[in-house]
Amino acid sequence: MFFKFVKNYDMSKTFLFIGASSDIANSALLALKSENHKVIGISRNASEHEFDNFYTIEKYDTEHLPDIEETIDGLVYFPGSIVLKSFSQLKKEDYINDLEINTLGAVMSIQKYLPNLKKSLTPSIVLISSVATHIGLPFHCSISLAKAGLEGFAKALSAELAPKVRVNIVSPSLTNTKLASKLLNTPEKIEQAQKRNPLQKVGSTEDIANAICFLLSEKSQWITGQNIQVDGGMAAIK
Repeated sequence: MFFKFVKNYDMSKTFLFIGASSDIANSALLALKSENHKVIGISRNASEHEFDNFYTIEKYDTEHLPDIEETIDGLVYFPGSIVLKSFSQLKKEDYINDLEINTLGAVMSIQKYLPNLKKSLTPSIVLISSVATHIGLPFHCSISLAKAGLEGFAKALSAELAPKVRVNIVSPSLTNTKLASKLLNTPEKIEQAQKRNPLQKVGSTEDIANAICFLLSEKSQWITGQNIQVDGGMAAIK
């Protein structure tokens, strides 16, 4: 006997991108728009790409986040920071800044739009962490603190929102974006970055966007509370 599997995830959905001007967000936008989905963007910076609606704000907190009335099928929080300093150089303000951008902004955004997500039949939240939370990297104390907090929050939230809302994390290694440009601005730096992971390549924005789009889709409908490491094997194997 043969069974015919019918896809039920082709209908158009509405996704909300926080930090929507990032390079990874742009790649995810193009992928979702190619499948006729609607994408709403919120960012502190303007975007060159065509969102269905786009809001520019000053900060990622409840006072500045815009009201959105429509149902949201998936939320992705993209904002991140790369401030690499030795532990002795880091000040309290550095830790606070990284926590506000990477962790508290995600918390505030989810609190704001959770009612919109709960209106969806298949809501999904995707957060972006870092390979630095899985392996010890020098000069990463501040960002590791912030991203580890984000991962702990996501794990607890996934338990609290189950079975209605799925919550997952994507953890990239160094990716070729404007944010990481100072770390990849010479052939020597690129070669060094490639040698840090078993697949010996620098990640592309499409690599990360593919994982994000998978976690937003119903193809991942039995996945929650997980951390997908898109890092060329850096955190898992030598």
